[in-house]
Amino acid sequence: MSELDNTSVNTSKRPLFWGRFSSFVLIVVLICVLVDQGTKIWLVHGFDIAANGPVQALPFLDIVLVWNRGISYGLFQQNSDLGRWLLAGLTVVVSIGLWIWSTRCDTKLVALALALVIGGAVGNGIDRLTYGAVVDFVHFHVGTFSWYVFNMADVWIVAGVVGLLYDSFRNGPNSAAK
Repeated sequence: MSELDNTSVNTSKRPLFWGRFSSFVLIVVLICVLVDQGTKIWLVHGFDIAANGPVQALPFLDIVLVWNRGISYGLFQQNSDLGRWLLAGLTVVVSIGLWIWSTRCDTKLVALALALVIGGAVGNGIDRLTYGAVVDFVHFHVGTFSWYVFNMADVWIVAGVVGLLYDSFRNGPNSAAK
């Protein structure tokens, strides 16, 4: 049997919905969602940021309320219920795909990175279903430079993507995809 045949046999026996790091991924996803949703619920309902904000936390950091009806960086703004549900459906499909990828990953770094992306996607997906938009509230700015307003879910997604990129460069081409 050639090495190519052996590889296809090994990958066909890989689990589809539960793998070596699945418990770890699930725990990280749950922590990410809890932290993300906890901060948003407190800011929107507990602190009532809409009535009491914005708040200058540091000279370069404000806590504000922005309803993002699009995706990253406000792209693809959706002001209709159809758009909202399409983005929510896309979130579910992408999260399932990332979960399946996580069941097949070989390193804890890739598992962690995927868990962070899934946790962020789920956190923002919950907002979209609950409010019709994603709650963004962290605003970094220095002088005239102003960064996008984001939330903890966005932080998880960016950290996860950075982890996947790091892994792909650390071990050579396509290592994160293995």
